[in-house]
Amino acid sequence: MDYSRRLDKLAQLIRESTKTLALTGAGVSTESGIPDFRSKEKGLWNRFDPEEVASIGALERDPAEFYRNNLKWWELCLQAQPNEAHRSLAQLERKGWLLGVITQNIDGLHQKAGSKRVWEVHGHLRTCRCMKCKKTDQMDRLKESYHCAACGGLLRPSVVLFGDSMSNDYYNAEKVMSGCQLLLVVGSSLQVYPVAGLPYMARQVVIINRQPTPWDSQARLVINQSAGLVLSDLVEILGDEKGPYYEC
Repeated sequence: MDYSRRLDKLAQLIRESTKTLALTGAGVSTESGIPDFRSKEKGLWNRFDPEEVASIGALERDPAEFYRNNLKWWELCLQAQPNEAHRSLAQLERKGWLLGVITQNIDGLHQKAGSKRVWEVHGHLRTCRCMKCKKTDQMDRLKESYHCAACGGLLRPSVVLFGDSMSNDYYNAEKVMSGCQLLLVVGSSLQVYPVAGLPYMARQVVIINRQPTPWDSQARLVINQSAGLVLSDLVEILGDEKGPYYEC
């Protein structure tokens, strides 16, 4: 099936669904200049072991080394701007085709693009918090010091590190997945659990990803193209049509 026919099929599946959600991964943000984690050539995890440098254990053992390893790419995330994929998902939500976005990303680009219902299952980079007194502060605080201004305790970002429990947003995402008829998996390798188990809760799954995923054989449709290209083309096909979640 060529790209045009796959795109038409995607539009048909969305028109037929009364509850559609998107699950996004690092591949959505690569077009904003943020490197992904598992691609063969440029994946961050090809260069270092995440459990060594991005874990709660690494933070507790050597905070200075932890922040030396992580602050640079977090800053890249914070400076990035939304791309066509983020903007198109926001448009699909505004037009009522998409209930919301469940994202593995911590960069906040879905909100910057205008998405209103976003579940950040791996946390976010907007704030940090003290591991001792629990007081929250802006992420910029970590550029000055990784110690709490109130009590001197160790600060940590509001992200899910390796070794952490899952965020509240993850459990809320599990709830919102109930009754999901169509899940658009965009830019995710579907290799990180428990998030990679969410597609099992959907009636039908569409994969939009440049690389193959473990879910391809079970998906209703697979499109191995740029997320920005596919989603912007989808928005164009749907045109002025309104979906089941459209609010006047």
